[in-house]
Amino acid sequence: MIRTLAVTDSGEVIYDLPLGSLKKEGYKWYWVDFQEPSEKEIQLLSKFFRFHPLAIEDCVEFVQRPKMDFYDDYFFLVLHSIHQKTLDAEEVDLFVSDRYLVSFHKKPVREISNLFLRVKKDAGMQSGPMQIMYEILDKLVDEYFPPVYQLEDVLNSMEDKSGEQTISSIMEEVFKIRTDLSSLRRSIIPMRDLLYRMISSSKLSGLKQKEIYLQDVYDHLLKLVEMIDANRELTADIRDSYLSISSDKMNRIMMTLTVMSSIFLPLTFIAGLYGMNFQYMPELQGRNNYFVVLGIMIVIVIVMVGFFWKVGWLRYKKSKL
Repeated sequence: MIRTLAVTDSGEVIYDLPLGSLKKEGYKWYWVDFQEPSEKEIQLLSKFFRFHPLAIEDCVEFVQRPKMDFYDDYFFLVLHSIHQKTLDAEEVDLFVSDRYLVSFHKKPVREISNLFLRVKKDAGMQSGPMQIMYEILDKLVDEYFPPVYQLEDVLNSMEDKSGEQTISSIMEEVFKIRTDLSSLRRSIIPMRDLLYRMISSSKLSGLKQKEIYLQDVYDHLLKLVEMIDANRELTADIRDSYLSISSDKMNRIMMTLTVMSSIFLPLTFIAGLYGMNFQYMPELQGRNNYFVVLGIMIVIVIVMVGFFWKVGWLRYKKSKL
């Protein structure tokens, strides 16, 4: 689907125009939005707009890293929109010049659709392609915050739930959060680098008046990166705690098995001694010798258990995160 919007020299907004009429005189600037384009519509990028083949290839191939490329009379931006549920990155491509803005995205992007409707109605949004580009960039970055805040809230609430959940369930949740944070990080850090390049570039003379606004978006991205890194460190601390607890539990299990083996070792020796097939064993002749040997075994068990308790091998607390 292709949506068009043009602003005349007098400031009037006209939309749903055929592409062929956009290059006529009388239009101050125009915006063409390619949303879920068909193969035939994709071909218009080269046949009608004459965009560079490499830029078109970046649009139609796999999801590219956020970046900015300069061409003769326009520049090309690759941005990322974040799906709020799956946290998958969805590419948004912009071709920007002084006279037009062409946006391209294979999936619907709510921020662009809302902005398109605003430009139709709000005269203050009709200042030009650079303003629209900034608004798209700002809205995309704003939508990064809800999933980051949500993941941070989940991590903060895990401390309160630690006594109610098993370590395995907690760690499964931690690793899922860490995966989501890594997915967000792969989009946010390149977007931060892109904003820094836009602010520092001398080729974007039309953005100098928007520099303070771009700096604000850049600051938002810096905050997002700091939040993600802090949350990743927290998940790493929880993971290390889990590994320490698992190692401690394993040591305690091995200690328990060692204690049991140590207790039964003398008992096995005594039982084995009297299981030998010798004809003359004086202890076998006494009427109460069986009970005497059993008593000796019980005394050995009591003495060994008492010793192990005294040295602390049998005393341990339940491990918690």
